[in-house]
Amino acid sequence: MARKSYQEQLAELREDILYMSEVVMERLRMGLDALEQKNEDLAREVIEGDGEINRMYLDLEQECIDLLALQQPVASDLRFIAASFKIITDLERIGDLAVNLGEYTLDATRDLFPDVDVQSMGEITLEMVEDAMNAYDTENTDRCRELADRDDDLDELAERASEIVVRDLIERELEAADEVEQLLQDVSRLLLTVRDLERVGDHAVNIAARTLYMVENDDELIY
Repeated sequence: MARKSYQEQLAELREDILYMSEVVMERLRMGLDALEQKNEDLAREVIEGDGEINRMYLDLEQECIDLLALQQPVASDLRFIAASFKIITDLERIGDLAVNLGEYTLDATRDLFPDVDVQSMGEITLEMVEDAMNAYDTENTDRCRELADRDDDLDELAERASEIVVRDLIERELEAADEVEQLLQDVSRLLLTVRDLERVGDHAVNIAARTLYMVENDDELIY
């Protein structure tokens, strides 16, 4: 079999990363569904599937290292490989956050804060990750900059959710110690869920930032 050309290796790296993103987004969707439906079997499937994502990450990391070491890329190719190396890290961490959703599902027993719309936040984060990966695939820099603006909206939703929980705690009357302890556990789990979804949005912006750097050598979104 003929040795793959350098450009074929670059194209294969991009395709492999896009496939990893599809798996990660599927797990995030499953984590959100498990949380909404209180589906413990689905939650365990997300948790147990984390090893697959970790293996993908390590394989892609090695692909990037091999390309850097053996091909000694320059200019745009170097930026592509460097950006891809960073992007797989963001994808792996999104996978970890999906696992968190599965674990929260197993711990949850009730919904005390119906005004906090976790599912809507989840839909926003899923769309952000999907759009970030589409920008990476098509090298769409306008979409990269748009994602940074959308992250501000997600941050506002997260802040509003926290305010709802705090207001509810102030107004709620509790007497029994075990009731207080259970409430605090529920509050902690909800706030962690909101925080994790906010972090997914941050990772989507990171992907957009690396893509913008990759295409235009512009680091304005990198932080």
